[in-house]
Amino acid sequence: MNQMVARSVMRGLIKGRNCNRHISSSAVAVFRRFDETAEVRGPGPAGALVFGGAQWRRMMSTVSSSADTSAAAPPPAVAEKDRSDSAVAEKKKGGDVKVSSYWGISRSKITREDGTEWPWNCFMPWETYRADVSIDLSKHHVPKTFLDKIAYRTVKLLRIPTDIFFQRRYGCRAMMLETVAAVPGMVGGMLLHLRSLRKFQHSGGWVKALLEEAENERMHLMTMVELVNPKWYERLLVLTVQGVFFNAFFVLYLFSPKLAHRVVGYLEEEAIHSYTEYLKDIDNGAIENVPAPAIAIDYWRLPKDATLKDVITVIRADEAHHRDVNHFASDIHFQGKELSESPAPRGYH
Repeated sequence: MNQMVARSVMRGLIKGRNCNRHISSSAVAVFRRFDETAEVRGPGPAGALVFGGAQWRRMMSTVSSSADTSAAAPPPAVAEKDRSDSAVAEKKKGGDVKVSSYWGISRSKITREDGTEWPWNCFMPWETYRADVSIDLSKHHVPKTFLDKIAYRTVKLLRIPTDIFFQRRYGCRAMMLETVAAVPGMVGGMLLHLRSLRKFQHSGGWVKALLEEAENERMHLMTMVELVNPKWYERLLVLTVQGVFFNAFFVLYLFSPKLAHRVVGYLEEEAIHSYTEYLKDIDNGAIENVPAPAIAIDYWRLPKDATLKDVITVIRADEAHHRDVNHFASDIHFQGKELSESPAPRGYH
């Protein structure tokens, strides 16, 4: 029987006919709605394979009328809809778009400690933390070497146009500051990652430490955007400053990592000063102490009634931690060692 079917199919191909009309009506279809591996098997003990799933899909709209009407194929439009649905199905429930993927990588349901659903995709509950607000904010690295003085004076020089442009608009200043502050950790982590790959060496945890710093600074920015609506020219300034600073810092880190980390350490000292002035304006009433954004409450595990002052306080504590990490990294390089020789100060974030 199988030989007869094969000869019939070959005869139809040679004569230019539709081979689907010569398939025996006694063939059995093994078919599942969302399964591309459906098969058509002929009769016999083992059921010899005639066509695979993809071919069976194409045959569905042209099956012979002599076949069993109860197994009739859906119209072409319906078959096309089934194919698209089997790849990605989008459903709207309660205003939220939920995507079910063929690859099975959809996120499982995550809840808070009180049982409510976790609302954020940009960070998970196990990535939240409480900032160490008791950290010493007054620490300062006194520039001693020639490179230290270059780093210190460069940062002080960069502060001048910032003070002129933003003056005491500390919300906009903080937004601009965070777009710059999130760059060094990413550049340093990326270059250390590539170095680790080239030399087949561990990084001592510094790749993760610097990338965590970059992610933390980015979360500062996401929080500030909830509080400040940047104007079009401020957005243009962000694009310009980020493009220039990224490339400049990339080149600097390639040639002198110790100078690059020292520059970041001094930048963080300036950030502490700026956020301290921000808090003074909140205390004086010049800036309204509005309720904290929901994203800040969840990220820093703040009380539900937290305010802008609480948010700025924890951000300032983060900046103090980044100051210490980068000055420490620079000191390691100044001692003639590699970062991998000293364990990274991880576990804060």
